Amino acid sequence: MNEHKIYFVDVTNRDGVQTSRLGLAKLQKTIINLMLDDMGITQSEFGFPTTKHELNYLNGNLELVERNVISTTKLSGWMRAIASDVELSFNNVPKLKNINLSQSTSEQMINGKYLGKKTPQDIINMTCEAVECAVSKGAETIGVNAEDASRSDLDFLIRFAKEAKKCGAKRFRYCDTLGYEDPKTAYDRIYAIAKEVQMPVETHFHNDLGMATACSVMGARAAIDAGVDAYINTAINGMGERAGNADLVSCLLAILKSAGFRGKYNIDPNIDLSKSWKLAKYTAYAFGVPIPINQPAVGDNAFAHESGIHADGALKDRRNYELYDFEELGRGEPEIIETGRMITTGEYGGIKGFRNVYDNLELEFKDEHEARNILELARYANVHTQKPLTSSELRFIYYYPDIAAKIMTVSPYYEPEGAIKERVDAKLLTKPHRII
Repeated sequence: MNEHKIYFVDVTNRDGVQTSRLGLAKLQKTIINLMLDDMGITQSEFGFPTTKHELNYLNGNLELVERNVISTTKLSGWMRAIASDVELSFNNVPKLKNINLSQSTSEQMINGKYLGKKTPQDIINMTCEAVECAVSKGAETIGVNAEDASRSDLDFLIRFAKEAKKCGAKRFRYCDTLGYEDPKTAYDRIYAIAKEVQMPVETHFHNDLGMATACSVMGARAAIDAGVDAYINTAINGMGERAGNADLVSCLLAILKSAGFRGKYNIDPNIDLSKSWKLAKYTAYAFGVPIPINQPAVGDNAFAHESGIHADGALKDRRNYELYDFEELGRGEPEIIETGRMITTGEYGGIKGFRNVYDNLELEFKDEHEARNILELARYANVHTQKPLTSSELRFIYYYPDIAAKIMTVSPYYEPEGAIKERVDAKLLTKPHRII
């Protein structure tokens, strides 16, 4: 078995939340980071350090790292490969240690986004300046992202990666931004880059053609075969822009169970597949997007058999029609659904009902002050998520009330200048306007 390993960088909290018309509250993003850590996932790209409404959440989660609450999963921030963005990111989030710097590399993107104002050499220069700035700020892991790599000139990508490596970059991210690639092409191109540059490669594939998982694992194989470590970018339940990103559990299973990978390629030994079910269910609830019935491993029909031949075969020996066991994913335990009286707590909850909810979680309060303080945080959390609070969320608020308060706090940007200042100063906003 090859000594190099395949690691996982989950991008649910960065790319997954960019899913159009969907999103996650900061508390939900935090719970996902905790669950990824519990599962032993290598890294979580947890957000945007240049975005104002992210800052309390990002800094709060890095406090969880300091307290050793998140101890396995590294938290990384995403930003454009521009030195000013790096400066701003480290000013906003001083404890940031792991980052990814993104820059467009295809002729289409360079011309289409920069409108002829940048040359390929400008792209390299901008990226190197950003990498050097990150090094000066004390970044420990710096990845450079080639946006639209699958439509970029291969020789240019190699030059781009080599120059970034000289400046201090530790990884190269190959982004199939449009889901354009196929597994064979992905393997060949990533192998060529990894062999030439000798720097660990991250694969980042979108699912526009339905091949994100296949391309991800073949790209990872290419990196390993070329003699470097591989990092697969995934999103839980395949969430993400347009048709989504490569699904976390599908990619794990493809490497652990498929004919061409099983026993031949090592994954990060910290990863615990048995946490998959709980993570997938929570993420589906948080996004408000049910898991498809035929989703690999975690869909309701993943282990369902009805036709006579299949049912008979599965009952005689599960290996007749099941490639892997549901227990490996953390499935199989019965789920209890309350059909009688139900006491919940939320934004209008009172102390009696609140205490009942926490009694059922076997969590006690030392005095009335503690109980009422946590009650207020639970109320805010319900306003924050606009969903009934889960046991994980309630426990988090109980054990880490200061960080819970921090990540749920957002100070909206409002510094009126120009026309809006004139409008506000003139009290024009008090006039009746047709809003509804």
